[in-house]
Amino acid sequence: MSAPAGLDSTGVAVVTGAGSGLGRAITRGLLDAGFHVALLGRRGEALDETVGERSGSLVIPTDVTNEGAVATAFAAVVSEWGRVDVLVNNAGTFGPVGEADEISVQDWRETIEVNLTGTFLCCREAFRIMRDQSPQGGRIINNGSISAHVPRPGQVAYAASKHAVTGLTKSLALDGRPHRIVVGQIDIGNAATDMTSRFTEGARQADGSVRPEPTFDPAHVAEAVVAMARLPLDVSVPFLTMLATEMPYVGRG
Repeated sequence: MSAPAGLDSTGVAVVTGAGSGLGRAITRGLLDAGFHVALLGRRGEALDETVGERSGSLVIPTDVTNEGAVATAFAAVVSEWGRVDVLVNNAGTFGPVGEADEISVQDWRETIEVNLTGTFLCCREAFRIMRDQSPQGGRIINNGSISAHVPRPGQVAYAASKHAVTGLTKSLALDGRPHRIVVGQIDIGNAATDMTSRFTEGARQADGSVRPEPTFDPAHVAEAVVAMARLPLDVSVPFLTMLATEMPYVGRG
């Protein structure tokens, strides 16, 4: 994707959940690749740590489940750089663990709010901006999960939310075609972050056993996202799956 007039970069990107884990790796990858990047996340100090000494960033503490906060954040990006070329929806939570009758409705709702509603709210703002800006268009990359295809035991809220993200990705990809808005999804299995650290000690399997699972460097996820972000808008990557080679994905269950 070429830089819009007046910007000496590859383009303008927004990354949610940018204060830790995959969001931090993706943000740093985009900044190092020459993008201007707006960092969205709950904790401003964590967003600052992500940026470090890198230039070309805009830190915007944001709760992605808050409609007004999301609208304000995207307005700030447009005010700063005039457009949005890439949105990476990364903010998410594992949610409660247990069988359906063991989790609270409140925990269910909180998981859906972050993983699905938060993704929708950011997509909605980006879609409007990308449709109306000149030159028109942009790319949205949603962070799905291996659980967007096959669930883990005891994670009904997380699996349901990520399956719904897949439906959101497909619907937006279809609706975006007339406006040069390209929407895709990256589904990641066991990148080494704080959220997956327990997997190396043992993760519950479908047969009831608990076994360690391999992880991989999240820098590779960042490389993949940067590659997607750099593609021209006449190229779509609807779904990209990345996983630690020996993790139990094919044949899970």
